[in-house]
This record gives sequence, C-alpha cells and structure tokens, in this order.
Amino acid sequence: MSSAIYHWAGMRALRLHIDDPGLFSLKHAARAAIVMPAVFAFADKVIQNQQTTFLAAFGSVAFLVFADFGGPWRARLTAYVALAAAGAALIPLGTMCSQTPWLAVFAMAVVGLLILLSGVINGYFAAARIPALLTFILPVGIPAPPSAIPARLEGWALAASVCIPAVMLLWRSQPRDAFRAGAARATRALAGLVDAELSGDSPAVAESSAAANAAVGEFRRSFVATPYRPTGPTGSSEALAFLVDELDWLLSFASPAPGGIEAQLEPCRDENREVMAAAADVLHASAANLSGERRRPDLDRLDRAREAVSGTLAQRVAGRQGQQRDVSLPAMLGPSFRIRELSFAAREVGVNALLASGAATPETERAPRAHSSALRAAGRLVVAHVSTRSASFRNSLRGSAGLAAAVLITQTASLQHSFWVVLAVLSVLRSNALGTGSTILQALVGTAAGIAVGGALIVAIGSDETILWVLLPPAILLAAYAPRAISFAAGQAGFTIVLLILFNIIQPTGWSVGLVRVEDVAIGFAVSIAVGVLFWPRGVSALLRQSLSVAYARSADYVAIAARHLVSANGTGGTESATQPARETARGAANRLDDSFREYLAESSAQRANQEIVGALVAGSTRLRLAAYSLSTLTPGPPGGPRLDRCAEALASDVDALHSWYLSLADALAERTAIPPAPSRDDAGDGTVARCVRQTLVAGDDSTVGPAISLLWASEHVDNLRRLGAQLVKAASELSVKG
Repeated sequence: MSSAIYHWAGMRALRLHIDDPGLFSLKHAARAAIVMPAVFAFADKVIQNQQTTFLAAFGSVAFLVFADFGGPWRARLTAYVALAAAGAALIPLGTMCSQTPWLAVFAMAVVGLLILLSGVINGYFAAARIPALLTFILPVGIPAPPSAIPARLEGWALAASVCIPAVMLLWRSQPRDAFRAGAARATRALAGLVDAELSGDSPAVAESSAAANAAVGEFRRSFVATPYRPTGPTGSSEALAFLVDELDWLLSFASPAPGGIEAQLEPCRDENREVMAAAADVLHASAANLSGERRRPDLDRLDRAREAVSGTLAQRVAGRQGQQRDVSLPAMLGPSFRIRELSFAAREVGVNALLASGAATPETERAPRAHSSALRAAGRLVVAHVSTRSASFRNSLRGSAGLAAAVLITQTASLQHSFWVVLAVLSVLRSNALGTGSTILQALVGTAAGIAVGGALIVAIGSDETILWVLLPPAILLAAYAPRAISFAAGQAGFTIVLLILFNIIQPTGWSVGLVRVEDVAIGFAVSIAVGVLFWPRGVSALLRQSLSVAYARSADYVAIAARHLVSANGTGGTESATQPARETARGAANRLDDSFREYLAESSAQRANQEIVGALVAGSTRLRLAAYSLSTLTPGPPGGPRLDRCAEALASDVDALHSWYLSLADALAERTAIPPAPSRDDAGDGTVARCVRQTLVAGDDSTVGPAISLLWASEHVDNLRRLGAQLVKAASELSVKG
C-alpha cells in the first residue's frame, strides 16, 4: 500500500530526536489530548452506552489524530464535513454486515478498494482514507445487531459535532504549505532569470540561471516527496500538480542558450523583448498569488505581445529572404521560437497560479465549469487507474485483500477485540513483502514497549479510575505526537498505552488487555506478510518500467496526432480541441507514471539504484507530452499552394520518423532490450522542412509566409524532440543495465 496511506503513523525510520519545526505537531497532539477525553467522558458518564462511548472515543481519534486536512479554511471545513457524512453512511453499513461473515468479508473488500483507490482524486481524499476506513472497520469488526446503529451513530455524531469545531477553531494555524511556497520560490526565480536576460547583464544571467535551476529542482523534489501530493482532476489541486511540470518546462526555455544568436539575425528583437517583459510581469504576479497575495497577471498583454511577434515575423522574414539567402532560416527564427514557447509556458503558469490560489481565470470567467464536469473528471481519473498498470490500483487491491482476509479471520476465530487485527493490517501493509516486514518489526517493538509501560501503570494503579482519567490526556498527547515527530514505533507504543487506559475505564480488565492486543496484532501482521508475498512481492520496479514505456508511447502518439492534424487542417482552425482525446490519454499515462515513480522512491531498493536516471526519464516523458500540447496550440494558416504542401509532407515525414523512434524507445524500456540509437538530425542544421520553406519564401509569394511559419514552428518542435531523444539514450541504456 502506498506510503501516503500511512502518513498518520509517521512510517519513518526510528529516530532518536524530535522533528517538529514550528511545534505544529505538538499543537495538533495537544488539541487531541484536550478534546478527546472530554468527548469520551461525556459519552461514558452522561450517555452511558458502550456502543456510543466506543464510537465517540474512536471517532474523536479519527477526526483529531488521523484526519489532518490543510489548505484554506473553507476547503478544510468541507473535507471534515464530508468525512462526517461518509462515516454516517459507513457505520450503518458495517454494522449491518457485521453478523454475516461472508457479507462482512465481501463488504470489507469492496469498501476498502473504493476508499483506498479514491486517494488518486486529490490530497483531501488521500488524507481521508485512514479515518474513513476506521468508520467501517470498527462496526464490521465488532459484531452487533442493526438495533445498535442508532447508538453508534450517536457516538459518531457526538465526535463530529465537537471535534470539527475544535480543529477549525483551536490552534487554527497550520504548517506553512511548503509545496505552495516552493512553487512561489521557483516562479519568482524564473521571473528573475527573465529580468536578468532583459537587462543584458551576463553575470546576473548566470547567477539567476543557477538560482532558477536550484529552485525548480527543489520544487520538483518536494513534489515527489509529498505523501499527500496535490493532484486531482480539477481546481487548485490540479493546478498545483500542473505547475511542477510547467515550471520545469518554462526553465528549459528561460535559460539562454550558450553564446546566443547574433542580434542581426533576429528579425523581431524589440517585439521579443516586449514578450519577455510581459512574461516576467506574469511570473512575478504568479509568484505573489502562490504566496497568498492577490495580483491579477496581465495575460492580455502577454497574448498581444506574442501575436505581434507572429505578425511582424511574417513580414520581416518575407522581406529578408531575397537579401540574405545565405542565412539559415532556423537560425533566424530560433530566438522567436524560444520566446514564443517561453510566453506560452509563462501563460500556463499564470493561469494555474490563479487556479491554485482559488481565483478565476479569463477562461473560467467566460465559461465557468459546472460541478458536474468536476465529478466527470474525477470519475475519468479513477477509471484511468483501474488497471494493474497503476501503482495506486495495485496498492488499493493489495490493501483491500489484506483487510478482507483480516475480517475473515476475525469473523471465524471469535477474537476478543477482533478489530485490532484489521487495524494491524492497515498499519503495516506496504508495497512489497520486504517493506511490510520492516514495518512489522517497528510495530512489534512499539507495541511491546507500550504494553510494558502501560501494563506497569495499570498494575500500579489498580482499580483507581480517577488516576486513569488523569493519565488519559498525557497518553493521548504521546500517541498523537510520537508518530508525527518521533517515529512509527513510538506512535505504536503511545497508541497501545491509550488503548490500555480506555478499555480499563470502559470495562476494567487490567493489563491483560495488552496481551489480547499483542495476540490480535500479531495475527494482523501475519496477514500483512502473506498478502505482501502473494500480491506483487517484488515491489514496483517492473511496473515502473511499464509505466515509463506507456508514458513515452502515449505522449509520442499525442505529438504525432497534433502534428498530423496541423498539416492536414487546411486552415480550418486550431488543433487543440481535435487532439483532446490524445491529450487525456497521455495525461492518464503520466499520472500512472507519477504513482509508480513515487512507489519506487519509497521502496528501500530504490536507495541502491540511481534515482537520477529514473528521474531523467520521467522528466523526459513530461517534456515530450508538453511539447505535444504546445504543438496542438498552433493554428494552421490557409493552404499555401502545391509548393508549401510539399513542405507539409516533409514535416509529416519527419514526425512519422520521430514517432517511430519514441515508440521504439518505449518498447525497449518495457522489454529491457537494446535502446535504439539517437534519432538522426540533419548535420547542416537546416532540416528538410526548413529548406523547403526557404525555397518557397524565396519564390516571393507573400501569401505563403503565414502558413510557412506555422510549419517552421512545428519543425522546431520536432528538432527539439530529436535533441531530447539524444539526451535520453544514455539514461535509458543505464536503466537497462542496472535494472
């Protein structure tokens, strides 16, 4: 199961120091230590119903310890209320299934799979998985007749009604959103790089380039390391996820080429400078929006500047062809192509920074997306992951199988506290058998320590309930704080102590309840090992190769479809809408690759491999997909006549060759065969399409200039992707050798 699922328990290697900058974890734990005993006391002393008391106690744990939603207060409140509603549905369902073993097992498998897989939708769904599962595990693990449903719902409602206001009002400050702050730093650094190039100060450009590379690299690393990553089909989650790729893409165009191009070969120097100035302004505004300010980026200025370059370029290229026939046409147009892509990437950053900050964009203001479209997008995202090629689906299937097996054992073995078996499975099941085993060792150490300490306390206290109530808040403080700031093992110890105290308050049994927990937890651990061995025991390495292969293949298809539609559109309009299905397919493959890459990094075997190699290949697939997206935004001009049609055929031929090469690369990655040689390039630096277009322009027909430049832009994309392919050959070959 994905490491993200176990964020509530830390799941880190045992550490001897406290890691809690800003004391946010301590405040979180202190809030639980204050509120949960109060809820538990009210249920135990006032309501005096064991079913209500039990659900009130563990419901408080779900809201105050396991669930921790960040972001704006409205989004947080919505997430907590949605969790309360989910629990209100799952508690009756679990109770009704609890007295029929086969039904309990089947329901646990289905509910577990659906809840675990829902984490692909966005970070809020991912963060809600553990508490949502808890609301089903508890009622299904403690058999009771349907008549117990009202009392159980009463306990859940009591917990929700007290805990939701507590998490919203008590110590409301949340840790600074490090991911969003990283996006702001990277965007600001890129704006500084564009400003430096505009100034013409070479040392400043070098310094700004290094700073931008460092900021964008750190931002990407933080994205990979974020357990509950900001992904999702729509809204701010999607926008933040897009920024990771878009800022990296922008960096590739914002960094000036070594040596540059001679100014006299640049036909649109002043217009390009205006584009750069407009792009820098958009990036500065975007960084401010990501930092929590409210600034409206001037996207209209950026669009006007880019269109002005296209118009001026067409006029000046046509006028120069007769005078400078010895000048390489790609060399003349190269700077403008780079600036066009820079402006396009800057605009995408500006739009997504607005969305990430909760503001409307010009597009959404003109055509706001309905709520139903968001639901459809979420549905498409989940459906895209229903495949054994998805790490999330495999982990969800593994997790649901483990939970169902645990319920089967608890239903047939008549264990005293059977839900602990299921909780143990949920706690330790990882992405492979080895990972599960290492987590079990930590859990056993923590549980044993908790029993030793808690048992000694129970023996010393005896039947004095007052002292147990006094000890409950500090025990909850330890249980909530330890997994966040110390280690998973420390969290297990704290949680065991809390359980010993709770059960001795509800029904005094002494320290023997700890031994019952050891028995049940050991059974749960055994189930985890068995499921880890049976379901993809070797981890995610093979899946990562398949995901890389599919991502390259689908992105290459996207490039080919966009280019073919461009050369065959005959002036009927842009290609973006026509290539939307290919874009969604490529994005789905990229999303599954992201899951596989995260799982790979979370596994211990990944520490021994060269992560930079895999990271380079993942980034390469992203560049290919974003190049296809940029290509799809080109608007073809009117037909340029037979001569220009031959140029379009030449472009189609180049695209077919490039497409074939990337498909060969994808096959080689999947099959671990020899990597194909780098895609060939024209050694003269003036490819077939460029030569054809130049000959057409020299003929002096001004009507062909616009369509010709569109073909040249597309040809520049093809050349860039050839260069990218040459860079990928080494990384792909090394991956084949190292496995």
